[in-house]
Amino acid sequence: MTEKAERKIVIPGEVIMKGNDYLPGEGTEKKGDEIVAMKYGLAEESRKLIKVIPLSGVYQPRRGNVVIGKVENMTFNGWILNIGTSDNAFLSLMEVPRYVNKDGLEEVMDIGDMAVAKIWNVNRRGIDLSIKSRGLGRIDEGIIVQINPNKVPRVIGKEGSMIKLIKDETGCNITVGQNGLIWIKGNKVEDELYAKKAILFVTEKSFISGLTEEVKKWFEKEKK
Repeated sequence: MTEKAERKIVIPGEVIMKGNDYLPGEGTEKKGDEIVAMKYGLAEESRKLIKVIPLSGVYQPRRGNVVIGKVENMTFNGWILNIGTSDNAFLSLMEVPRYVNKDGLEEVMDIGDMAVAKIWNVNRRGIDLSIKSRGLGRIDEGIIVQINPNKVPRVIGKEGSMIKLIKDETGCNITVGQNGLIWIKGNKVEDELYAKKAILFVTEKSFISGLTEEVKKWFEKEKK
């Protein structure tokens, strides 16, 4: 791999780099003078640091992440959401931007509803959610696409470049949950399905370099 890292797919145990000039980063370990992959994914080198971006696996919740989840249950003081983690996440009444009557929880969200929320805490007890910021709350329209959570960075792109391209080309509002659920809302269903198709194209080609150019070409072809 050169200084301008060509990403290549590696499997656990595969030697990515030899020599003592390089440091092991996330998803790698050093064995003697070799840096070895610990995960299946894309090997990348940046400033002598080697890391592996995983291509499969489960979502690891982090504080500050925006996620999309399904209301699985309700308690007297909030909602329990499934966000694809081993622990369910909890949205407390206190984390809703308006006053909610304890008898009227389903007016905000009912069992089976989907919602966009932000993780504000992860601890041994579980995951705490909030819907206090703009753009968060119950999803009433549009479509939801599910992708591998590890492919979320590719769909967003560097500094949001990929998702901006898809939004501009399809005219849809798109909210990407870090847990691999994506909410697409357009003026008409055809636009939403067009955006979904573009997102699935990105996930299929996530291992290639120069992906933004490929997606631009794909849009050109689709228009014809």
